[in-house]
Amino acid sequence: MNKLKPKSTEEHPTPDTTIIKSGVGGNPRLRLLVATPTLGTIRIEWAIMRYGQVIPCNWSSHDINIGVGFTVPMHYLVADAQNLCVEHMLQNNFEWLLLWEDDVVAPPDLFTRMDEYMVKATIPVVSGLYFLKAPRSEPLAYRGCGTRYFHDFKLGDKVWVDGVPTGMLLIHRSLLELMWNESEAYKTLGGRITRKVFETPSSMIHDPIEGQWNRRVGTSDLAWCRRVIKEKVLERAGWSSIAKRQYPFLIDTNMLCRHIDLNTGVQFPTEDVLKFYRMDPAQRRRKQRIDAS
Repeated sequence: MNKLKPKSTEEHPTPDTTIIKSGVGGNPRLRLLVATPTLGTIRIEWAIMRYGQVIPCNWSSHDINIGVGFTVPMHYLVADAQNLCVEHMLQNNFEWLLLWEDDVVAPPDLFTRMDEYMVKATIPVVSGLYFLKAPRSEPLAYRGCGTRYFHDFKLGDKVWVDGVPTGMLLIHRSLLELMWNESEAYKTLGGRITRKVFETPSSMIHDPIEGQWNRRVGTSDLAWCRRVIKEKVLERAGWSSIAKRQYPFLIDTNMLCRHIDLNTGVQFPTEDVLKFYRMDPAQRRRKQRIDAS
């Protein structure tokens, strides 16, 4: 009785195998760091939208929650937390940082919309749109200093500005790495050393006429925007085409976020304000003229 003989391996040679690894450093989990500076209190509405996001297929992200105590001195708290987020991002070699503050409620498709910007990687700074926490809500979008807010857009537009908030802000690593290397080191509360990528501007100005000292303060988000432009960070980080723009930061108003009051749960803007911004800017101006007459 003849026994079956195994076939020669030469008849079926083992194919060559090539393994291709994706992501920074070959690690697919180093694409996006979602960082939330927080005082430790959030609303359930925020948690539902944060952890109920639609996740794109074959997508990866990682979280860091920076808890900042209420004993941190005023005008220093937010920037301190932001610098710790940047430090964690760079130390762990993430490609993108998403600053998502604990009072900004995102739409459920936020990650799918931001994924498009990360895949194309043609715009290094992208912000969602949200408004002030106030009955008369204003969009946090700025063109120029001292010009108040920019409002000449319709919901759904992509708006270029030179000032964006950091409540829902996507930033490419190349900008933050360059700024980190050029920023001075400083000691945070607890003795931890980090670097001053973000800083809350604060200074004392002496008025020689009145003989008084006046304090000038600002916010870390607009100070960061001014630094990026003044120090030509975009150009030096390899984004020369974006650096040529008069307004180099993009706000995608399709990523419409709500600014929520942590005590009452009231969300801004109201529907009346949103109805106003759903109109074409020319239509809004006509309506304002009619209302004023």
